[in-house]
Amino acid sequence: MMRGIVTFAIGASFLGAQAPLQCNRAPAPSLRREDTAGDALYELAQRFRQEGNNAGARRTLEYLIERYPSSRHAGSARDDLRELGGTPPPADSAPKP
Repeated sequence: MMRGIVTFAIGASFLGAQAPLQCNRAPAPSLRREDTAGDALYELAQRFRQEGNNAGARRTLEYLIERYPSSRHAGSARDDLRELGGTPPPADSAPKP
């Protein structure tokens, strides 16, 4: 009985010591399970462009740039917006509430 308790305690302490090492790392972007809002908006804008809905793509890209200026897609969104004839908001614009 005592041997089983000691074995369990050692096993639990080993697993507990390993958990922070496993959970502390940020996953690689290719391994993420969920998109960020910026990812979803950029993908939506690309779908609008593929469908020929340039007005929808422009509005979506403008929204992405205004609301999520630090998104990894903000730079590409600015370039795409220029290609579509839009004027991107200033780079230092703060997100609107």
